[in-house]
Amino acid sequence: MPLSIWFEKPAASFQSSLPVGNGRLGGMLFGDPTSDKVVLNEISMWSGKQEDQNRQDAWKNRAHIVDLLKQGKNAEAESLMNATFTCDGPGGQEGGPYGCYQVLGELRLDFKDAPKTTLNYRRELDLNQALAQLSFEDGEGTQTRQLIASGPDQVLVYRLTTTAKPGLNLDVRLTRAQRAVVEGATGKGDDRAPASSEIADLTMSGRLSNGAGGDGLSYISRLRVVLPHGGAVGYQNGHLTVANAKEALIFVAAGTDYSGPIPGNHMGQAFREITRHQIENASKKSWSRLLSAQIKDFQKRFNRVSFRLDGASRDDLPTPKRLEAYWAKPDDTGLEALYMQYGRYLLISSSREGGLPANLQGLWAEELQTPWNADYHLDINVQMNYWLAETTNLSDCHLPLTSLIQALVAPGERTAKAYYNAPGWIAHVITNPWAFTAPGESASWGSTCTGSGWLCEHLWEHWLFTNDKSYLKRVYPILKGASECFLSMLLEEPKHGWLVTGPSNSPENAFRLLDGKVAHTCLGPTIDEQILRELFENTASAARELGKDSNFAAKLDVARGRLAPNQIGPDGRLQEWLEPYQEVEIHHRHTSHLYGLFPGDQITRFGTPALAEAAKKTLITRGDESTGWSMAWKICFWARLGDGDHAEALLHRLLKPTGATGYNMSNGGGTYPNLFDAHPPFQIDGNFGATAGITELLLQSHRERPNEPYTVSLLPALPSKWKSGAISGLKARGDIQVDINWKAGHLTQATLQRKSGANGPIRLRTPSPVSVTVDGTPVPTKSVTSGVITFELPIGATATVHPKT
Repeated sequence: MPLSIWFEKPAASFQSSLPVGNGRLGGMLFGDPTSDKVVLNEISMWSGKQEDQNRQDAWKNRAHIVDLLKQGKNAEAESLMNATFTCDGPGGQEGGPYGCYQVLGELRLDFKDAPKTTLNYRRELDLNQALAQLSFEDGEGTQTRQLIASGPDQVLVYRLTTTAKPGLNLDVRLTRAQRAVVEGATGKGDDRAPASSEIADLTMSGRLSNGAGGDGLSYISRLRVVLPHGGAVGYQNGHLTVANAKEALIFVAAGTDYSGPIPGNHMGQAFREITRHQIENASKKSWSRLLSAQIKDFQKRFNRVSFRLDGASRDDLPTPKRLEAYWAKPDDTGLEALYMQYGRYLLISSSREGGLPANLQGLWAEELQTPWNADYHLDINVQMNYWLAETTNLSDCHLPLTSLIQALVAPGERTAKAYYNAPGWIAHVITNPWAFTAPGESASWGSTCTGSGWLCEHLWEHWLFTNDKSYLKRVYPILKGASECFLSMLLEEPKHGWLVTGPSNSPENAFRLLDGKVAHTCLGPTIDEQILRELFENTASAARELGKDSNFAAKLDVARGRLAPNQIGPDGRLQEWLEPYQEVEIHHRHTSHLYGLFPGDQITRFGTPALAEAAKKTLITRGDESTGWSMAWKICFWARLGDGDHAEALLHRLLKPTGATGYNMSNGGGTYPNLFDAHPPFQIDGNFGATAGITELLLQSHRERPNEPYTVSLLPALPSKWKSGAISGLKARGDIQVDINWKAGHLTQATLQRKSGANGPIRLRTPSPVSVTVDGTPVPTKSVTSGVITFELPIGATATVHPKT
């Protein structure tokens, strides 16, 4: 099945341009025949600086805030929080030291002879090759342009060719709206390029703002033009001029001197020399060699999973028209399969080991001031970016998030001391490459205190999917430190004596008190209790797996048993707060109290049916319409509830064509022409979250009941529209690789292979009775209990599943 996003005209906006990336460098191809551009990105292009915004001794005000909360004076407590318990500074406000992810600049191409005609124009992104390209006829010949972001060579390469006799005649520029100086140089036939070629260079460099009136990190972008088959290139007035060339290769290398707290393969002070080396080496290579190496590097990750949905596939339509046709009649299952693989493409392209994590826009941004600073929001957004990593066989792409978490420990220890007088470490609701861990600047949203707990779930998940014990040893101190902090700061709530967090809030949501006042601040919101129940269990399990800290693990077990339980409110919905408060916005985009349903497993349809029903009523009341990432989360929720048709209907809503780019958080979600998710504006978490949700429709591997082994469930929520198809290469917890085939809505065959870890039993749930063989040996039918078959699966062995005839 073709995996391409394509257009029949140039991009009119960023939201219809085509993304390429190697995890660090990114480009967005616009493809105008006469005045082309590529938006350039480098993942460490961050303004701001590392700064301690903790309120020292804020913990001394905590007791008073908590007393007000225990008395039901939430609004008064929130007012006191704003005065004494927020960050000591501007927090994440625009223009401050917190900083912002920024565009690197633009590669500009101005063609001197405008084509008299432009026929057979096609611009496309080939997901299989990670290649953005376009072609058209200009009346005198055919022009082609191809753009890659090479992982092996760490450069962007833009290749231009023409069959027209005049050749290529154009000006090449590097531009940036501020803080940029452009310089150029030329050379011919030396060791920087193949003999007989013409070459010329541009450099663009500068320093970003530190948000405090001074300079922050330095950056450089190097551009080189190589003409492999003749022509001439020169430098003048800040740009390069290409004349009479049949082929031009434009190389871009870029880097910064980022040496912040996030560990990785950063250039640091050597960034100028490293980028010079990169462009020197790459520009000696032919296009075919560069392209071949790039495709091989990309496909070793992308080709781990293949996905096919039989039925209609309107890949004959340009993507914008395909979206419109799908919105009018959602029968294009091929588009849904493409969208899933696009999510994997975007993660591979924006998150590679040794680099910074994918941010709110992944890697790609066109602004100096990106929406919400394009930072790492810890109340769902950066976590959603990585939900697909393990299940879609991209564990290595998950590791930049581990690096971010590791960087938060030291500053988080200072924050824990300042706000809670607690050991260990904590991070609240927003962070950045400078490792910000303090509460936000407003208590209404910034006092969410379990961001660090949620992040730790990803450390444990990576262990569950990989069985990498050396990794578990490395991250265990992080899990322990987070648990120590929360264990120290938990409070007894007055009504039941439950242990709860406080002060906190249910992310970005508000409630109405009996006196009519609106508040956000509370004790023990449901999501906090769910996260801590999970964190304490995971940390204790890690300690036991590693054979250490038995007394500490026992303390965590006791505390976990005293946490406030999930409650069903008087209206039958899962309760979001300790008390059944009236919601101010009943259709709020966050549905945080369903964390225990997904990504957690504390609420399941088999193990806790009453809570699952309460979660279902919650979702129905919240409604389906929402922002992009919120609809993606709801796809995951409905998948866990086993309702594939409802989940697929939400995918249809998510793929609603939109051009909205403003800050619209009320029923504004959808998808842009290039399939970027619209919050709006663009946020990549919706792409990633929906890919995870699609995967959950086909394979789940969470626990169905507490203290029970993980259950691998095949086709647990198959939409009725997805009648036939196949998916291979998915991963289940326990490092089990799974392939699934189905026809007419029924499983036809599946295989499971344990890749690592320890030999042990597999619990397998299937939608209908099956027979199982392990390396050809039948599994006894007595192993089947309540629709689940249990059997031994040694490392390297393959279980084959067939429907019973």
